[in-house]
Amino acid sequence: MDYQIARHNMVENQVRTNKVTDPLVVAAMEEVPRELFLPQDRRGIAYVDEDIPVGDGRFAMEPMIIARLMQSAEIATTDVALVIGAGYGYSSALLSRIAETVVAVESNAAMTASAEKTFQDNSIDNVIVVEGDLAAGYAKQSPYNVVLFDGAVAEVPAAILDQLSEGGRLVAVVRAAGKVGVARLYERENGVVGYRDLFDANIPYLPGFEPAKSFVF
Repeated sequence: MDYQIARHNMVENQVRTNKVTDPLVVAAMEEVPRELFLPQDRRGIAYVDEDIPVGDGRFAMEPMIIARLMQSAEIATTDVALVIGAGYGYSSALLSRIAETVVAVESNAAMTASAEKTFQDNSIDNVIVVEGDLAAGYAKQSPYNVVLFDGAVAEVPAAILDQLSEGGRLVAVVRAAGKVGVARLYERENGVVGYRDLFDANIPYLPGFEPAKSFVF
């Protein structure tokens, strides 16, 4: 399989055709080899336009969704970014092509180790991988100009919103129980965080961020 051709076709047929026009985002999608950030047995489907299961209840998010979220975050080359649920590191690698520094938080030890090795092997030296509780983010390096959730959430934890800088942007797909997910942009202005909905996006939940179960009596 010619991954370079497959990657180019992904950009032309999945990314550009879905309102992604930011040249920095398009270039990142064109340059980062997604197959390197997947388990070996998933690399042959690296450029399909769907979420890819990678084990432990986790999925590699659909490329078009990542691209649109990144574009909505308006990432600057001086930004410090935080990725929640980094998995094998693909979204973090994409952000690293634009942002100055990326902090990637991952709770799965094997995925953390794999992401670290892939970053090292490919001389991606502006990503810091942290193993820890996803819901806690990584306050030690905060505040962040950009935060991206690599998977859907029922709600964004207040602890992570608190790690946004003034003028900071957080992008996530929010899915209420039984409803279609929606990509949402949160922004901190004058110390207050507000949000607006962007587009429908039905991606799988990050484990631990599902809706709380309700009981019917």
